[in-house]
Amino acid sequence: MHSDKIAFEHRRHKLIYNSPYINEVTIFVRQKTMKTVSQKTVARLSLYRRLLNELLAGKVEHVYSHQLAQSAGVTAAQVRRDLMVVGYTGSPSRGYHVGELIKAIRSFLDAPTPQAIALVGVGNLGKAILAYFAGRRPNLAILAAFDSNPDKTNRVIHGCRCYHIKDLADVFARHDIRVAILAVPAQGAQEVADQVIRAGARGLVNFAPVPLRVPPFVYVEDIDITTSLEKVAYFARIAGAAKETSPAAIPDLRA
Repeated sequence: MHSDKIAFEHRRHKLIYNSPYINEVTIFVRQKTMKTVSQKTVARLSLYRRLLNELLAGKVEHVYSHQLAQSAGVTAAQVRRDLMVVGYTGSPSRGYHVGELIKAIRSFLDAPTPQAIALVGVGNLGKAILAYFAGRRPNLAILAAFDSNPDKTNRVIHGCRCYHIKDLADVFARHDIRVAILAVPAQGAQEVADQVIRAGARGLVNFAPVPLRVPPFVYVEDIDITTSLEKVAYFARIAGAAKETSPAAIPDLRA
């Protein structure tokens, strides 16, 4: 029995350590043992930073938690809990210093050096994404775009060099790209996801209306515009019907 257990462990370790994803598997296991921050917390911190940047542009130097909470649509207690994660505390008399809080959130959310991002799919949506992000976030720059259409490759679109999809692995390796945006049709999304993961991507923003099958060490954020629009249209219809029948009975759709 003991020898069988040793043989099983040997086979298991051999399987794991011969995996092409051994480094990522090790990182994933280590991360599971560390204190993690929820996806919702990260999303709120990103929202706070955007709101704080607007305040800074308006020459506002200090902000209280209840003011930031009102703009973000959360409670003041939630704001204070979230900002404890980044290790920044405000003053009871003056609140949070806007500029310093932005720096604290940046230090928590952003990598110490700029992260290169790739976009796959240079159709109408892909071009709109390139136009929107051009020069907007220096630390998160779309460094390369890819498409299978030769009419869209070997050219610069909104300041971004567009390559043929067959060059993806080489470009990813050259620029150490770990994040990819997928703006491709649903039928080709899984194949593209597999390709960028093999090339080194460990985070995907997926605009294709299809769930992706990825390893546990790859984070996927699905952006399904159709689902969002259908949800908004449904609740708008519910609110409209309630207003016509009984205005007092209109539900709180934010709950």
